[in-house]
Amino acid sequence: MIRAEELTFEYERLDEEGNVESKKRAVDHVNLHIRPGKFIAILGHNGSGKSTLAKHINAILTPTEGTLWVDGMDTTEEDRLWNIRQEAGMVFQNPDNQIIGTVVEEDVGFGPENLGVPTDEIWERVEESLNAVGMLKYRHHSPNKLSGGQKQRVAIAGVMAMHPRCIVLDEPTAMLDPDGRASVIRTAKKLNQEEGITIILITHYMEEVVEADHVFVMDDGKVVMEGNPRAIFSQVEELKRLRLDVPQATLLAFELQKRGIPIPDGILSNEELVGHLCQLKSKM
Repeated sequence: MIRAEELTFEYERLDEEGNVESKKRAVDHVNLHIRPGKFIAILGHNGSGKSTLAKHINAILTPTEGTLWVDGMDTTEEDRLWNIRQEAGMVFQNPDNQIIGTVVEEDVGFGPENLGVPTDEIWERVEESLNAVGMLKYRHHSPNKLSGGQKQRVAIAGVMAMHPRCIVLDEPTAMLDPDGRASVIRTAKKLNQEEGITIILITHYMEEVVEADHVFVMDDGKVVMEGNPRAIFSQVEELKRLRLDVPQATLLAFELQKRGIPIPDGILSNEELVGHLCQLKSKM
């Protein structure tokens, strides 16, 4: 679905006359492959390059060097731009920057309308998408009266109505409360598991990536770690060095290990930790 080879991007700072004053490399020779239908998480502290990488998947940015393909299409080919954005939809951090309609159903229908989808099919897609994200009963509401989590789900529905094969979520829960975060992540998992949509989640909330199929960790524009969540969260010291947290259950298990309690690496949930502690107690 997504393939990057030696992907590099530099931001340019211009002086008052429009000349390049300096350059900052935000993505540095990244190589990655993402297969269709997977739930992928990309982690990194602020400034690690993860959001810049995300913007390449939707061709908002194009490489300074290297290549990124979306479903076999080179993002630098301008005549493929609309096809690329139809295949890979983008949901941003602040839903207010993405919602433009005054009524929920009109906002969700805006994308497919711009793609030239027939009117009857647009309304079918609107209903289908709102139902998929659990917002169908709000179709006639004003987005301004929705909570942050509800607005984000409407933004996801708007992208989904364009029938993408991949949805990139660029820190979609950063501005939400815990309930809103949980709601958006449940929606993303549902779309992945029931609709087969490839999900690429950019985040710094560790609990959100526990059920991902694969995790990429970025630092200073490079992919410095990758693997399944258990493999990644088994490396607590390395994640701390990269200025990243780990799930609370993982951290507690790590501290218990340091005190000599035989608990396996990579504990991912409270339930898993309690299960291992109960097993230890039964053997005492």
